[in-house]
Amino acid sequence: MSPSPSAPAAPVTAPTLQATFDRLKTRSEALRQEGWEPRAARLQKLASWLATHQARIQQALYADFRKPAAEVDLSEIYTSQIELKHTLQHLKKWTSRRRVPTPLSLLGARGWVQPEPKGVVLIIAPWNYPFYLAIDPLISALAAGNCCILKPSEMTPATSRLLRQLVEETFDASEVVVCEGDKEVSTALLTLPFDHIFFTGSPEVGKVVMRAAAEHLTSVTLELGGKSPVVVDETANLRDAAEKIVWGKCLNAGQTCVAPDYLLVQEQVRDELVREIRSATRRLHDPKGEGVQQSDSFARIVNSRHFQRLSRLLEEGQRRGGTLEMGGIVDSSECFIEPTLIDGVPADAGLWQEEIFGPILPMRTYRTLPEAVAFVNGRARPLALYLFSRSAENRRYILQHAPSGGAAINDTIVHLMHPELPFGGLGNSGMGRCHGRYGFDAFSNLKGVLQQRIGKTSVKLLYPPYTPAVKRMIELVMKWF
Repeated sequence: MSPSPSAPAAPVTAPTLQATFDRLKTRSEALRQEGWEPRAARLQKLASWLATHQARIQQALYADFRKPAAEVDLSEIYTSQIELKHTLQHLKKWTSRRRVPTPLSLLGARGWVQPEPKGVVLIIAPWNYPFYLAIDPLISALAAGNCCILKPSEMTPATSRLLRQLVEETFDASEVVVCEGDKEVSTALLTLPFDHIFFTGSPEVGKVVMRAAAEHLTSVTLELGGKSPVVVDETANLRDAAEKIVWGKCLNAGQTCVAPDYLLVQEQVRDELVREIRSATRRLHDPKGEGVQQSDSFARIVNSRHFQRLSRLLEEGQRRGGTLEMGGIVDSSECFIEPTLIDGVPADAGLWQEEIFGPILPMRTYRTLPEAVAFVNGRARPLALYLFSRSAENRRYILQHAPSGGAAINDTIVHLMHPELPFGGLGNSGMGRCHGRYGFDAFSNLKGVLQQRIGKTSVKLLYPPYTPAVKRMIELVMKWF
């Protein structure tokens, strides 16, 4: 399958980027004056495009890395639709003034928070969910009233081309533009004085984006990655845990920023959990017993470079004493890596040091929960943390003692699908929050406004000269207000 053909994108040069940015900057001043209805109309057009072009999206993702159509529907289209529906449902409220209470020391005044667009924003999207992770922040940016330049990943050219077609067919060219291209295009874009940059990618590139943004004091949202742990304690329902771990690890062939990156299992239930993971993998990805490679429900690694990186990590893990508990088959001709569970890999090996971003899951046992938490906290703050447990005490302990960007109890990944929950990282795994109102706020300037009465005010009682009476008044304010 292949996506619909289209005319090639015009060459991107520094002068054309500057002209594009200037055009959007001019238009952004007009958008600043709009109410919520025109923003909703743009989002409705996007929703209509999604509803009528499901097959084109499926074809593009299959062309880029053989992503199963059902998985495209679930993780690329449906997730975008959730964000659209939730935003449209709440947009009028989000754009309205948010009244705040007035303290007694400012009696007579009124205060509110007034959201306003930041202006022209840049979205740099990744390759692993190249459609959803471009559309999701675009929804928030448009809801907040901004003009936008979207830079999709060159590593998924079919989806990148489709995103350009979507934008050209749906939006005014003075409001939303897609800039295709490689690293040089991203570098050139980062020299422009955007009002906000939303970047999804690796921590290493996130640092580059942040340094570039500092030149213009541009605010940033960085959705990065890291090694997200999954902890299974002795109280867990092991069959349920295994199914959810396998699903979360194998979704998109493990190329998910919040995929379980390593497994910590309480030593008493280690062997049983391994058996359940093997069984769950057969049920989900090899029900006919023909091998996962024959399954039409399992994606491929995006390109040979990433395939080789994963193969090297797996080979090193085995060479240094790791034992395959499941999987291990690799095929460079298809960029295929079988779902793999490996134990006994030394803690200083690459599988424990690098974000894996593939269907390889290293595991180790622990005796006590504090021991597991110490292992997690000995690494950079994860983007997500997963715990499988029926113990309320263990759940509280993990949430209180193991910082992470987000967490899920007795599941993996699905916390991203909850539109009322903020999503984002901590430290090395990112900064800022997105989804729902949190995404709207990220692309908005939340202007604090105070309206004071004319004439006598409580504050005027504190004006100089600082007579004994004024000083006493200040002391009373400090003590009681």
